Amino acid sequence: MKPTLFVLAAGMGSRYGGLKQLDSLGPHGETIMDYSIYDAIQAGFGKVVFVIRKDFEQDFREKVLSKYEGHIPVEVVFQSVDKLPEGYVCPTERTKPWGTNHAVLMGKDVINEPFAVINADDFYGRDAFNVIASELSRPHTGKGDYCMVGFRIGNTMSENGSVARGVCKVKGGNLASIVERTKIEYDENHDIVYLDDYGFKETLNPVTPVSMNFWGFTPDYFDYSEREFRKFLDENINSEKAEFFIPLAIDSLIDSGEAHVKVLDTTSKWFGVTYAKDRPGVVEKFSELHANGEYPDNLFGK
Repeated sequence: MKPTLFVLAAGMGSRYGGLKQLDSLGPHGETIMDYSIYDAIQAGFGKVVFVIRKDFEQDFREKVLSKYEGHIPVEVVFQSVDKLPEGYVCPTERTKPWGTNHAVLMGKDVINEPFAVINADDFYGRDAFNVIASELSRPHTGKGDYCMVGFRIGNTMSENGSVARGVCKVKGGNLASIVERTKIEYDENHDIVYLDDYGFKETLNPVTPVSMNFWGFTPDYFDYSEREFRKFLDENINSEKAEFFIPLAIDSLIDSGEAHVKVLDTTSKWFGVTYAKDRPGVVEKFSELHANGEYPDNLFGK
């Protein structure tokens, strides 16, 4: 059974004003998401599911989905703040989305096979898709058999400012914990550093694995997630800003012993437009990838 790619795109309309997030960064007008879909097809994914906002559907179908027709089956699901488990009512003042793992829950009714989760606006690279497709395509016999792509921190940095990353601790090849670190940056010696909880500067080895929100799950994750979301809502439903992120659910499942998450190493170099100054460098990187023959002039042959 071929795995499914689940693309988190519900933030597009709000964060970037319509479809501005679908900025043409490739030499032939390609968006970052186009490269992800192309790489997923090449890696052997069998379907793509997008989670978006309902008010965004017509534009999305016309300007985004149409280009993938005939290349891979596509489905769309919708995230909204009032889509909560039975018995819960969204407070009227809540406008902020409930977070990435709430977005994942929107795929419950259309995904029945192993699936990978990615952000719509991150470039992950061919090798990352290959390693997770291989892992998801192997037999899975029990629940809680998950994985994530652990990018090497040195392959995810910006030259134009600090970044925030989920720094991973790995034991026996599996994820032990993720600690969110902010203001990771290069120092004057070009070492990768951050300030710890006490304000002391710490250095990170360039091969330290970090999470870039590229996860691999089997469908039982939906049931676990809904249970964990109920716990989250019991404590946070009246909070206007609390969000149910994927690592929150993962940490709980690891702590309870209900899941293990294999950390997959990749040589891929992540990039995205974290800062406006990043854009020219990203455009240059895509131009180089095409010039080197890693991508064809027309990704989808239309």
